[in-house]
Amino acid sequence: MSDFHDPIGKAILDYTKQNQDDNIIVKSELCDDDIIPVSYLFRSFDMFPEIEKVALDNCFGKVLDVGAGAGIHTRELLRRGFDVKAIDTSAGSIRYLLRNELNAEQISFFELKNETYDTILILMNGIGIAGKLSCLTPFLQKCRELLKPGGKVICDSTDIKYLYENEDGSLWIDLASEYYGDFKYQMSYKNHVTPWFNWLYLDAEKFKNTAIKEGFKFKILIQEGDHFLVELS
Repeated sequence: MSDFHDPIGKAILDYTKQNQDDNIIVKSELCDDDIIPVSYLFRSFDMFPEIEKVALDNCFGKVLDVGAGAGIHTRELLRRGFDVKAIDTSAGSIRYLLRNELNAEQISFFELKNETYDTILILMNGIGIAGKLSCLTPFLQKCRELLKPGGKVICDSTDIKYLYENEDGSLWIDLASEYYGDFKYQMSYKNHVTPWFNWLYLDAEKFKNTAIKEGFKFKILIQEGDHFLVELS
């Protein structure tokens, strides 16, 4: 990833070098811009949402932390005595993690080979890395490839159906879209901007049906409104 296409990595490095708490801007085709303070990437355990705390409580064995960012989940798992590997596509993120002597690699989840884990942890709408509903099955098959016997995937998702609700409770859906949870995003920080990328928001029913079809057991560990945490085993 080019440095100028790595807003997360640049934000992490700026924050750690200069304590600059600027904002990461997330644009979408449907919603208003979302603003993420860089300091949020460095939040302490007591600032974790309950879903993240439950996710960490359900990890076991050798853990793969996917999309590790500044490594907040990796650090907490290490503090608990787990063997953890952190991966991210952000060069700046991995540079920071390696400087802090964490086991980290700049690589896409889909490019990992010849490695297996007891727990695959993917948080902050982790299912989003599947990209689109049509890519969910290949994503689950990759999870199976990387899991040890008896292993599990812990990830979260959000059902964004509420974005399409009219005042009378009815729904409007873009019929040209394959699935209402298929989103496109672009992230920026200062002059660092990503290309537009696909990101999936998956409802529980479709998640469950596809996971079971791929041979997984599906369990919702906790749900808070439209946001829910899933264990696949």
